[in-house]
Amino acid sequence: MRVQLSEKWSVTLCGFPEDGMGYQRVDVLLRSGRTVKDVLVFNAEEMEWPDERPIRSSDIAKVAPSDPQRQREPVGRDLGN
Repeated sequence: MRVQLSEKWSVTLCGFPEDGMGYQRVDVLLRSGRTVKDVLVFNAEEMEWPDERPIRSSDIAKVAPSDPQRQREPVGRDLGN
């Protein structure tokens, strides 16, 4: 099931590194206290919800990169050109 994310979550996700071209893998904490790990998000706007129980963007309490060791690469690094 696809879930359209609110602007709040899109802005948050834009601060996380991509795991591939146009997608991220995140862990989602719901307001109910339940955590769902390794959820796909496309273009920081749409979440592929793996559960059959539907959710809304407003049900989300927190999102975090699934791999917390990944760091965003510095912008403007020297590429040796």
